[in-house]
Amino acid sequence: MDELPGALGTSASLALRLGQAIFSIASLLFMCLDVEFYSYTAFCFLVTIMGLVIPWSLTLAMVDAFSVFVKRPSRQPGIMSIVVMGDWVLCFLSLAASCSSAGVTDLLMVSGGSFCSAKICGRYQLSAAMAFLSWFLSLASSLFNLWLLASF
Repeated sequence: MDELPGALGTSASLALRLGQAIFSIASLLFMCLDVEFYSYTAFCFLVTIMGLVIPWSLTLAMVDAFSVFVKRPSRQPGIMSIVVMGDWVLCFLSLAASCSSAGVTDLLMVSGGSFCSAKICGRYQLSAAMAFLSWFLSLASSLFNLWLLASF
């Protein structure tokens, strides 16, 4: 197989990884602008998972950048299987974290503002939305790499 767009070592994969990192950083920033998120387990889970997604995405973005500039993608089956497994684990964890934080945010907003103000709940919503966008890019990257692994 010549070139699968979005697979490890391509410019599309570099864009996907940078997008994952940017949305994960934005999710962390929106969540951490207020210290009250420690009161809710779902928000702590989101911060933990986004903290894992950022170095994973940036490391693989550096691998993609090196492969794009050298024009020699490294596609060894052992390395690809590690990347695919890491992608899928983080993909499912980021989906769980974004869904749980969105659910808790919705519950806090329905409670009538007695647990969080409109400004803070808005930050929580933006954080969950950024986490969903990061998950979507992670899912795309995971599918492309799984397809490439299956074609070996």
